[in-house]
Amino acid sequence: MTEKQIAALRFYQRSEAFDEKEKTTIRFADIVTRGATAVDSNVLEYIGKFYSEDEIVELTMVIALANMVNRINDALKIEPDLGEAE
Repeated sequence: MTEKQIAALRFYQRSEAFDEKEKTTIRFADIVTRGATAVDSNVLEYIGKFYSEDEIVELTMVIALANMVNRINDALKIEPDLGEAE
């Protein structure tokens, strides 16, 4: 992501910093994160406009892994290592 996209992430749906595929990907990640049971055939059909079935599985796994790591870090009060500032 570019710095502009990071700054616009909060309002990505209205931002011109993202194309339709990027907006769809962010929305999918948000749906999976907030409650994966909300992923229905309509959601899968829409994301399928941009990704193959194998890519959707991989994307979902990456989202789930990121959520798992975040929950572990939150539960154990672990601050992420963001590396050194340049």
